[in-house]
Amino acid sequence: MKKFQFNLDNVLDYKQQVLENLQNEHSVLLQRVRRQEELIAGLEADYAALNQEFRQAEREGITIADARAYEMGLRAQEKTIQAEYRRLEQLQAEAERKREQVVAARQETAALEKLKDKKLEDYRKMVQKGEEQFIDELVSTVRVMNAGAP
Repeated sequence: MKKFQFNLDNVLDYKQQVLENLQNEHSVLLQRVRRQEELIAGLEADYAALNQEFRQAEREGITIADARAYEMGLRAQEKTIQAEYRRLEQLQAEAERKREQVVAARQETAALEKLKDKKLEDYRKMVQKGEEQFIDELVSTVRVMNAGAP
């Protein structure tokens, strides 16, 4: 009997490659999100340190010009942090869209794999049935030969 051949093997292979590519892209996006979160954490730490330095300088007494310089520096850092948060939101949205694509591709691949498994099981049943018929015919032939022998 001929070997099992799944008609959609090429499609399944293609879908698996697409899934792997999407998973890799998703992984890259998640790394970008983590790096952006680390960047923001660093910026916030810098902001907190500058703010602490400003508060300490105020307690010790500073000029109005120095106070304005600290405040301008703090406001600039706040704007930078806000911009980086917006970038983080964009990256998270991209990662979520890619995750949804991965889920869809995984479902398509799983459906094809289930179909392949079902076809393989049908093939095995057909092979087993063929073997049983062969054995039945062989037994019948042996009986006929034994019945005709003196």
